[in-house]
Order: sequence, then structure tokens, then C-alpha cells
Amino acid sequence: MAAYCRVSTDSEEQINSYTAQKAYYTQKIEESPDWELAGIFADEGITGTSMKKRKEFNRMITACKRGGIDLILTKSLSRFARNTVDCLETVRMLKARGIGVIFEKENINTLTESS
Repeated sequence: MAAYCRVSTDSEEQINSYTAQKAYYTQKIEESPDWELAGIFADEGITGTSMKKRKEFNRMITACKRGGIDLILTKSLSRFARNTVDCLETVRMLKARGIGVIFEKENINTLTESS
């Protein structure tokens, strides 16, 4: 399991949020006996509208394609992607590979029937 974090600006408040998100997901994953930490992927000061510019997001997707990640945990849909089409295409590609995404704020797990 991996986590993805993103903050869109370099403001001090956003940098604190970025640091807090990384610490939160590291602790949450390490404390769960069913999850093994495959990495924390985090883009700082990058907009969510363009996936091409998000180096860590793309590194995470590559790791998924190589079989190194089976589940992604992220704060919300807006942290994962601001572009609806990109978000849907990425989630569908991951789901086709048996890889789920958990969007905590929306309480969505893409691998469950109710999502």
C-alpha cells in the first residue's frame, strides 16, 4: 500500500499540511497489520490539474504498473486529481489491474461494490 499527498502552493500553511499529510499516512499505514508501506508519494507546490507535471504521482503510477503497489490511500478526490477525466481514466486503469484507491474524505474505496 502507498499513499499520495499533494499541496498546490508553496505557502507556509500548505507546506505544514504537506508535512502533516506525509506523517499521517506513514503512521496510519505502519500501524495497520493488514497494510505494508510501499511508499509515500508526495507532490509539493504542484497543481492537480495536470498529471504530467506531478513527478511523484507519475512515479507512483509506474510503481503500480510494475506490481509494487496494490492499494493507494489519499485524502480526497481533489488531492488525487482536479481534472475529472484524468481522475476517472487513472482510477479505471488501476482498477483493471486490481489496484484500489481509497479517498478518505469521500469514504470511497474503488475496489468495493458500493463505490
